[in-house]
Amino acid sequence: MSKGSAITAILIAFIGGLAIGSLISGGKGSDEDTIAAEGAEGAAGAEAADAPGAGGPAEQGGPERFRVPVTADQPSKGPADALVTIVEFSDFECPFCSRVEPTLAQIMNGYRGKVRIVWRNAPLPFHQSATPAAMAAVEAFQQGGSDKFWRIHDLMYANQRALARTDLENYAQQAGLDMAKFRAALDGNTHRANIDADLALAAQVGANGTPNFFINGRQLTGAQPIDAFKTVIDDELRRAEALVATGVARNRVYAQLTRNGRTSPAPAPGAAPGAAPGAPQPARQAPDPAAVYRVPVGASPVKGPADALVTVVIVSDFQCPFCSRVEPTLTQLATDYGRDIRFVWKNNPLPFHNNAMNAANLAMFANQTGKFWQAHDLLFANQQALEIDKLVEYATQLGLNGPAARAAMTNNQFQASIQADMDLARSLGASGTPSFFINGRNLRGAQPLEAFKALVDEELAKARAKVAAGTPRAGVYEATTRNGATSAQTIAAPGAPPGAPPAAAPPDADRVYNIPVLATAPKKGGRAARVVIQQFSDFQCPFCSRVEPTVDQVMREYGDRVQFVWRNFPLPFHNNAMPAAEAAAEVMAQGGDAKFWAFHNLLFTNQQTIARADLERFAAQVGGINMARFTAALDNHTHKAAIEADIAAVTAAGAQIGTPSFFINGRLLQGAQPYEQFKAAIDRALAAPAH
Repeated sequence: MSKGSAITAILIAFIGGLAIGSLISGGKGSDEDTIAAEGAEGAAGAEAADAPGAGGPAEQGGPERFRVPVTADQPSKGPADALVTIVEFSDFECPFCSRVEPTLAQIMNGYRGKVRIVWRNAPLPFHQSATPAAMAAVEAFQQGGSDKFWRIHDLMYANQRALARTDLENYAQQAGLDMAKFRAALDGNTHRANIDADLALAAQVGANGTPNFFINGRQLTGAQPIDAFKTVIDDELRRAEALVATGVARNRVYAQLTRNGRTSPAPAPGAAPGAAPGAPQPARQAPDPAAVYRVPVGASPVKGPADALVTVVIVSDFQCPFCSRVEPTLTQLATDYGRDIRFVWKNNPLPFHNNAMNAANLAMFANQTGKFWQAHDLLFANQQALEIDKLVEYATQLGLNGPAARAAMTNNQFQASIQADMDLARSLGASGTPSFFINGRNLRGAQPLEAFKALVDEELAKARAKVAAGTPRAGVYEATTRNGATSAQTIAAPGAPPGAPPAAAPPDADRVYNIPVLATAPKKGGRAARVVIQQFSDFQCPFCSRVEPTVDQVMREYGDRVQFVWRNFPLPFHNNAMPAAEAAAEVMAQGGDAKFWAFHNLLFTNQQTIARADLERFAAQVGGINMARFTAALDNHTHKAAIEADIAAVTAAGAQIGTPSFFINGRLLQGAQPYEQFKAAIDRALAAPAH
């Protein structure tokens, strides 16, 4: 492979990290690289935290919308005069796209005649089969309209792990397509322009991950539960019916609602208030494919000779499906390169994989007796069964002491080394899985063999040149990475708009943000606590509710040494978030901290039912609340300015966040992180000199 081709392959591999787009540019249930590397599909599907969504001007006083064209050139289902149009940007290889399909089917059944779905292709660059599958689907549409399109669409999602060329031809035959035309279309990339046009539109409106939906122009990102769709659809039906009542023809409702919608992404979180919609935004970031990182081998498990010319550091998670998917590729590399390659394992159990930490502990327990790689193979072979009792069985199969293995997992015996691996990955900007450092150069995701070989071949040539110049084989890795970077290195992503300012640097983990603590904000914990945690949250955000038990655990473990301060950060695409925040603020105004936290608990316990009537019911349930004052406060938006001031405080401090986000003595911890992440941050704050 030529050097130019290799660089192109690597760039394509790296661009995958961009697919997460605006949904997780701020906060993370995991983090942006988790999604980028563990599939990079729609953030909600991948358990990323909510972050400020997109939108744009719409009808007077209405929700923010995008103007997403719908023409006869796109496959659709449902009547053309449906009152609600859902434009779906999707990828046939994306697991989160397939996961949401039953939800869409349920919507079509439940709203029969009222909803139509319009398809747009958005194949992600690191899904090897996604573009050919999209081309197959477009050809089906060209031959037989929407009927043939949805037929092959259903076949490809039903067989998502089988999207090779022969599979696509098989589905085309089942769909009754003209096979000569079908093969010619795929061979000639006939529909490339069609797919590129969809991708360009997706980029234009900020649909940077998959699946991405625009419901009458209102953006909903990820494999959301049906209630999330229904909330928007029901609201849109009311608005559409009101338009029809004024004389707007049903088949003109979509155009009427979206005519003033955005035609460019919403300003990034933290953009200057009032910035013009068309103002230049920072260029999207991509990892620098030429950067070399200093990644120490340390005491990590190693497979392959110590004097290998190429070292592949694997950052992985035993429960991550993309990590298991890439294992055959790594095995092939070992076969192809023999003694010139070695592999180093670094643990990165992701917080939303419930069994990943236990599996990592078991693997490190096995490592004590030289059986790490046997455990590694057994864990990946049984990835769907990693509950602790199963893990103990695997330990016994490996000839290990079962009770001791259970204790190692229960007591998190190897937490220190595992956390060190996680911290290293995060510091290098590769906190997702799987991620690889090939002689220090980062490659992310379950890439095809060719992407690995392109990089390995480049590094092998450099290594041989070093050996020829006198460097011992065993010293090549150290010589190559000695002066490597210790923080994420990025470049403007290919395709960034001309004239866009440089991309912002990744958040500095050591930065202390100056966000004043308001005397009037709800608080719990020690009034003179050494550690103050400002929690920016949203009552409708599922990741905000998910982290609440962790917050409770922190309070139990640290008591008066910590204080939590509540700050409101309702996201614009959560319709009930602002009213809930206003309601909580009024409860606080009337009843102080005790009433606020009682109301807070009711909201999170009943997160799916926080409409206006529910807010009033919960306020009455708290007791001691003057309901006339409460309803007046909501009617008059008494506390809206204070809530907006909370949001503005983040911007003023220079932070870009999603929800939930925590400022621990000013240092930012984003997302619904596990307790261990909070503990590490709090212990660090407690160990710092008092000011």
